[in-house]
Amino acid sequence: MTLAKTSILVDLGTQKPNKTIVKIPSLDYQTIHLVEGRWRVKIPKIATDQEFGNKLRYWLEKNKSITSARINQAASSLILEYQPQLINFSELENTLQNLLTRKDWIDFSLPEQIDQGKLDIYWERLGIPIASLGLALIALPWELPPLLVGGLLLAASWPAYVRAWEGINQEKQLTIDFLDALVIGMNLSQAQFIAPAFMISMIEGGEVIRDATARSSERKTLDLLDSLSQYVWIERDGQEIKIPLKQVQNGDLVVIYPGDLVPVDGKIIRGSGLLDQNKLTGESVPVHREIEDEVFASTLLVEGNLVVQVEHTGKDTRAGLVVELVKSAPVYDTRMENYAAKFANSAVVPTLLIGGGIYGLTGDLARTIGILTLDFGTGIRVSVPTTILTGLTQSARNGVYIRSGRAIEMLSRVDCVVFDKTGTLTQGKASIVKIESIDPNITEQEILTLAASAEKGLTHPIAQAIVQGAEDRGINIQQCQTWDYKVGLGVVATIEDKRVLVGSSRLMESETIDISAASSFKNGGNSLAYVARDGQLIGLILYADPIRKESKQVIDQLHELGIETHMLTGDIARVAHAVASELNIDHVHAQAFPETKVEVVQQLKAKGKTVAFIGDGINDSAALAYADLSLSFANGSDIARETADIVLMDDDLTGLIYGLKIAKEVMEIIYQNALIVAIPNLGALIAGVFFTLDPIIAIIINNGSAIAAGLNGLRPALTPSEIEKTHPIITIG
Repeated sequence: MTLAKTSILVDLGTQKPNKTIVKIPSLDYQTIHLVEGRWRVKIPKIATDQEFGNKLRYWLEKNKSITSARINQAASSLILEYQPQLINFSELENTLQNLLTRKDWIDFSLPEQIDQGKLDIYWERLGIPIASLGLALIALPWELPPLLVGGLLLAASWPAYVRAWEGINQEKQLTIDFLDALVIGMNLSQAQFIAPAFMISMIEGGEVIRDATARSSERKTLDLLDSLSQYVWIERDGQEIKIPLKQVQNGDLVVIYPGDLVPVDGKIIRGSGLLDQNKLTGESVPVHREIEDEVFASTLLVEGNLVVQVEHTGKDTRAGLVVELVKSAPVYDTRMENYAAKFANSAVVPTLLIGGGIYGLTGDLARTIGILTLDFGTGIRVSVPTTILTGLTQSARNGVYIRSGRAIEMLSRVDCVVFDKTGTLTQGKASIVKIESIDPNITEQEILTLAASAEKGLTHPIAQAIVQGAEDRGINIQQCQTWDYKVGLGVVATIEDKRVLVGSSRLMESETIDISAASSFKNGGNSLAYVARDGQLIGLILYADPIRKESKQVIDQLHELGIETHMLTGDIARVAHAVASELNIDHVHAQAFPETKVEVVQQLKAKGKTVAFIGDGINDSAALAYADLSLSFANGSDIARETADIVLMDDDLTGLIYGLKIAKEVMEIIYQNALIVAIPNLGALIAGVFFTLDPIIAIIINNGSAIAAGLNGLRPALTPSEIEKTHPIITIG
């Protein structure tokens, strides 16, 4: 089998790609690697349009002869696994070409996954209370049998009786549910149906809304292998064979091609390559690896070909360790803390004593029911979940997907934010910072022209940064007379009869070129690409992972809010401190492995801090799981998105500030609602002690305050602009 670096035709008998590069407006594709049953294609649009990639995969997988279609956004590639006995390569290529030339599927919306089971449960919980309320309202004018109406109301109130018993049996206390159940029973005994029907509907409606604002309390099973190919190529007896990844054993020789995710931890025994380890280690630029070097599962081979001897697989890999750390992290009840229960439970016994005293003195059961109706929990039970749900909905509409009630509550308390660096505070890709001329007779433009001409056509991030920099400056790229790419080192080319070298210090040293003049530039957060011509160093290209344009403003606003900032990164200390200094971050922790990140988060929590962690890589997911609150980006790794409590859908850090503000507004409204409910009910309770309180008046006061609090809970949706007015840098949508 032929090893492929870029667009190489592979002879499969009758199955040959009939085109290496196909030109279709804005949708070019290039064959990277082809074997029977597997075709890897580079489509540049995949790198810049995640939705396009998802739709392309969806439509290709509808073809029964295609067993899987995987998108690797970092490598701009599509990997198709197909059944050769059902479709030959020419037919497969025609399928892709036809799809790329059509426009209808691009405008198609992918089907959303609806949790029908959850919808059914909510309907079951609300169906009977709503039906009983309707029946109670028509019972008197229609003269319905009291037994029918009372029986349905009793069935609707059954969850309240169950919760009351659980409070007595498990919590050893009389809870608000006991008081509710008692009042419902007393009303039913008096053939009073409307009051308990309203009470039941509001109580169960509030509980359902509260549960609806909760994320699943059990973390999904996180399988490291989900992001990897299900099959790998291994070398046995001089032949390459394809086997399921789960069958790979220690000692096997795995063959890895450009654009592949490394499926195992192991040692390189043949070949060399450029590896993007960003998602696992947090390093901002790809690293060169050669014979005897270690490689790790879930890292991306950008350039080169590797044969790796397997040392660890699955959960025993370094990435697998991260998954195990995530699984062992504490799992919380993700519902909003039940303020209604805490507040109202403390008033149950006093309310019962007052009601009992009134009945003992007056013998008036209706007056007693009126007193007992004035509980403080019903209004808060309705208004708190309504406020939370409104806040979650409003945040989602503005690109901040907050998964649960607990998340919005914890966000309002945050006093310490810990950032990953690469891809979080920075853009996660290399960009030219500066060009330095060593020879005063050579301009910066000449240096960049030579570098871009030599690097054109390569796919690794540094080459792409150089070429992009030249294009941005309007530089005309020249043709190379000869060209030789040395994986992990750089390029040797002949341009206008001059021998040009562009690459690392190792390339210069291998060609005995003196680079001592560059020593003064080896500092700060920048990395160097050397440019030499005819045996002499002529210039340097300084590149770095540029800081997001919004990062500085976000850090400044966090400081204004009194929030402490930390940066945790796997990158080297020199780069980490340079970024932290530019952003004015309070504390820096560099060269941190995933387990180190967990330790730092736990130390901060032990100091009494409410810690929010924000990151996007596999290496961040353990710290995300252990933090009080976790945030990631929509384009982050699968495991980071799954672990995060909050996802910034617009991939913009200003969403953090927006989330903080709306969370604080939501909590402020919740405290207001407590007063809206407590004041009229407490006033009516005091009045009921001294004067006769009609049960209907008590119901109006109790339910009226609940409705008023519920309406107040809708304010985050009615006045979203107030947050934006006070924080004009926030960009939404």
